[in-house]
Amino acid sequence: MRHSLKLLALVLTLPAAAVFASDSAPSADTQAKIRDLLTGQGYEVRKIEAEDGQFEAYAVKDGKKYEVYLNGKLEVVKIKEDD
Repeated sequence: MRHSLKLLALVLTLPAAAVFASDSAPSADTQAKIRDLLTGQGYEVRKIEAEDGQFEAYAVKDGKKYEVYLNGKLEVVKIKEDD
């Protein structure tokens, strides 16, 4: 029983770990979801990366540049005005 629970825990965490295994571009599907989400909020998305365990989108809104950070559930967790 203990081995089954450990195996189940491992299987459930692997997909999330794979998303952030390295700092690189997210999958095309994930990028499309992020673009749709941010475009709906008025941003023009320029670039999307996976970095430091989250997604980072470089975007423009109302002539200003922003870095928008999203967690693994694609929820915006931080918005920083880019210099």
